[in-house]
Amino acid sequence: MLHLRRTIAATAGIPQRLLHKVARVSYAKVAEYQRRGLIHFHAVIRLDGPAGSYPPPPAWATPETLADGVHTAAARAHVDGPEIDGRAYSFSFGKELDVKVIQSTAFQPGTTITEGKVAGYVAKYATKGAESAAGTLDRRLKLIAELGQETIPEHAARMIRTAWALGARRDLAHLKLRAWAHMLGFRGHFSTKTRAYSTTLGALRAARAAWQSRHTPDPEPTTLVLAHWAYDGTGLTPDHERLAALISGSAAREQAVTVGA
Repeated sequence: MLHLRRTIAATAGIPQRLLHKVARVSYAKVAEYQRRGLIHFHAVIRLDGPAGSYPPPPAWATPETLADGVHTAAARAHVDGPEIDGRAYSFSFGKELDVKVIQSTAFQPGTTITEGKVAGYVAKYATKGAESAAGTLDRRLKLIAELGQETIPEHAARMIRTAWALGARRDLAHLKLRAWAHMLGFRGHFSTKTRAYSTTLGALRAARAAWQSRHTPDPEPTTLVLAHWAYDGTGLTPDHERLAALISGSAAREQAVTVGA
């Protein structure tokens, strides 16, 4: 996203720090596990106006500008990885990059790619776990020996063992690979989005709670019981008082006998 904003600002001929005044890049993405165990991202990227849908983006912010910017940004983006056995590694996007323009049915009816289809497409991968794609586990491992009791493909098992073994290295401790070995070492969120892309998760939770409240029948009437307690006092019962007097009198007599002797 950093490279995408830079590319779009350069195309528009404006400094990157001023891009938010005329246009805003919004996105939502989900992570999908491929059968080979690697992560595949599906993203919907928009080029909106500075405040969202209104006012609209400037005339130069065309779908083609955004698509070209995505290609350029993906080619430039990389993240420095760890140095293992004297060799430095880095991570970048692969060659499988497929960019398509999403047309709104409100303006171009009958298009093959619609907003509704994209929403369903993304939702499909949002509910697709690693265990259904690569055959991995749906829980964390406490001991690597537990892997022998699971029925999973050998390819996934090798990736889990590799993540477990690398997790023991002190120079890779910050990656927490053992905690995420069951996910083939991937510990990122399956779904992320920019705040302005759509509604927030908090708003969705509030809407679900309101719907549940409207459709839940009133509970059965109950009887409220109130218990009242009052302090009566501190002391002994009459029987205990007589017993105490007898004991204290006996002790006094014993003391007198002792003193007299």
